[in-house]
This record gives sequence, structure tokens and C-alpha cells, in this order.
Amino acid sequence: MSSAADVSDAVGAYANTEKTFFELASQQRLSIIFKLNEKKAKISQIAKDLEITMQEAHRNVNRLQDAGLIEKDPGGVFSLTTFGNTIIKQIPTFNYLSKHKEYFSEHILGELPIKFIMRLGALDKCEYVKGVVAILERWKDIYRQADQYIYEIVPQVPMDLIEPALNRVKDKGIKYSYVLPRNVIIPKGRKDLLKKLGHNELLNKGAIERRMVDRVQVSVILNEKQAAVLFPTQRGETDMNIIFYSSDQIFHEWCLDYFRYRWYGSDIFDESHLKEI
Repeated sequence: MSSAADVSDAVGAYANTEKTFFELASQQRLSIIFKLNEKKAKISQIAKDLEITMQEAHRNVNRLQDAGLIEKDPGGVFSLTTFGNTIIKQIPTFNYLSKHKEYFSEHILGELPIKFIMRLGALDKCEYVKGVVAILERWKDIYRQADQYIYEIVPQVPMDLIEPALNRVKDKGIKYSYVLPRNVIIPKGRKDLLKKLGHNELLNKGAIERRMVDRVQVSVILNEKQAAVLFPTQRGETDMNIIFYSSDQIFHEWCLDYFRYRWYGSDIFDESHLKEI
């Protein structure tokens, strides 16, 4: 059991972090560092741009300087320090989690590695899409808009999505790569539909690639322009009723990196593991 001294030491170790959070807990100070992130400025310009008094500008600028977030050159021009520039890049993570705190009170991050958790701010510019019908339409749209590839990691195979994906592969010659869990349950009639659509021929040509992993909790669906991510519920099952969707480049990069991470850590696809219902 930790002693009071241990707890005190642990708290003391984060004294600098506490000070940084305290100084950022102000709309005006946040506005100042975001403004300086766009361009350097004198205090008169800061006050004008933010529509605050010179007194307010001086007070908040002084606090940001004391915290080491901004600095002033000999000409009186303020800019972000390296520390401030780095801190501002972490804010989207807090913003994303804060905007969706109700969602994340009912969902977990599943098997997501720490290196992707630390980059959750990349998902900040997104659209929250809820409902099976809306999600299926957005999913199909990702297929329809694909000109180079469709990549996805999914916990199951929705029957309504098989034909749109394979038609895009045949019509546009795109690459279709997907990852399924070993315990995946597939809809009855899937094999007949795949045969009808020429799935095996596309597989033999290399137009389709597929792999398996032990489990899928965090799912991604993406083409070269759009992406979507789904997180698991508290029970550890992917929530197929809510997705985060975006065409933002940084959001897309996060999803692409995660797909590649799972793909290169996956195993050969084994049909014998599929369970049809």
C-alpha cells in the first residue's frame, strides 16, 4: 500500500504539469496561444484580434510568459516557445475526448496500443454518425468513392456491404484488403454470394487480400480519401451503431497507420475458422 509520502511525492512530480494545465484553463489564454500559433504578434494586435482590453491582454500574456508557453523578442513581438508549440499540438487530444466524453464513458479503447492512444487528437476533426442506416450509407459511400483501395478491419461481415465492395474492385480495379477476427461469424449465404460475384477469381488475381487476427475491437474502414473508426463498448464488442467519420488528412493518416499496424501483425486467412449463421 502506498504511503502518504509516496502519494505526495507522486503529486509533486507533476507540479509543472499542474501549472501548465492551470494556465491553459482560460478561454482568453487559449485564444492567445492559438492566435500566436497562426502568426507572431505584438500585444496591441493580440488585444485587437481577440477584442479584449490592453489590460486583459497584458495580464494573460504575462501569465503565459511565466509558464514558458510564449516569449517576446526585443521588438515586442510575441511568439510560441518550443514548449508552447509542442503543448498546442496536444490540445486536440483533450478536445476530442472532451467533446465525446459521454461516448467514452460507455466505450473503451480495446486493443489500441499506447502509441495510437497518444495520437487520439488526430481524430478531433470528425463527424459523429449514429444509427445503422446512416452508418451503412456512409460505409457504402467510402466504397463508392474509392479509386485506389479499400482497407478495413471489421469484427463481422455485413451482408449488405459485400456486393458494393466487390463491384468497386471489379469496376475500378482497386485493391481491397481486409482483416477479420478468427471467431468471425458470417451471414448465411455469404459463400454463394461471393461465388456469384467472382470473389475467388479476384482473390487469385491479387485484387483482394485478407488476413486474420485473434480479435477485433477497434475497427477502421477507409479509402484513399475518407476514413471511419469504431470503438468497442464496455463489453469489448465493436459498437456497429456509432462511427467517427472524416475526410480530414490527419484523421485519415491515423486510420491508415492503424490498419497497417494490424495488417502487418496478422496471420494467414483461414476459412476453417469462419462460422456461418
